[in-house]
Amino acid sequence: MPELPEVEVSRMGITPHVLNQVVTKVNIHNASMRWPVPDEVYQLEGLVVSGIERRAKYLLLKCELGSAILHLGMSGNLRVVNKTEPLKKHDHVEFILANNKALRLNDPRRFGCCLWQAPNEEHKLLAKLGPEPLTDDFFAKRVYEQSRNKKVPVKQFIMNNAVVVGVGNIYANESLFKAGIDPRKEAGKVSLKRYQALIPIIKDTLAAAITQGGTTLKDFAQSDGKPGYFAQQLLVYGRKGQPCVNCDTALTEIRLGQRSTVFCEVCQK
Repeated sequence: MPELPEVEVSRMGITPHVLNQVVTKVNIHNASMRWPVPDEVYQLEGLVVSGIERRAKYLLLKCELGSAILHLGMSGNLRVVNKTEPLKKHDHVEFILANNKALRLNDPRRFGCCLWQAPNEEHKLLAKLGPEPLTDDFFAKRVYEQSRNKKVPVKQFIMNNAVVVGVGNIYANESLFKAGIDPRKEAGKVSLKRYQALIPIIKDTLAAAITQGGTTLKDFAQSDGKPGYFAQQLLVYGRKGQPCVNCDTALTEIRLGQRSTVFCEVCQK
């Protein structure tokens, strides 16, 4: 699943081609995504894309009448291509631009979405999201105070979008390993000192993934079709049974919240 770094990489990749361009035509080839694509998306036609923003794992294409909200789902991607290039299977939504490019949302499993947000309103999907992890609003004392009396495992806690957005499964695994925290430990039993160690690690891990173009495990590709390279640096995720890079103990895999969780039982306490 594309996580925050992959979505940010997509935003960075499409921006030079899409920002300040007029959308000459919107083509909805398949409206049956996670939620039906609303007709309001056609309001982009004839208007300039005045902003491209990311909120959590959503991308917003902004114009004077509102914003198209895009989500890549489990296996989706955004591509910028010449408008004459033949459609690929699963190209569900297409924005034709005045520069003769096309922005295409491809989503084989159709868990993604293309929705609409009216100006000066906040879509319900965005309204209850927590802070962005790479901003000053995400800091140890805040997370520590939110975690008090929480019995949920700390891995699930930091993946809760009400606590912080965009810390998906890959980066939660990696960050907890680097911080030496057992993912099974109750969030409410993690000390302030350990959160003070963990939060900068989460920030650094996400920033490094963005710099390297995201993590390509199966479906994700950048807007130019190239893979991300952060997978080459994964220390625990996807390495069940392989030796820990610190102590050579075989890494353990369990399920937490129905998600694969890989950790070192020696190094993480």
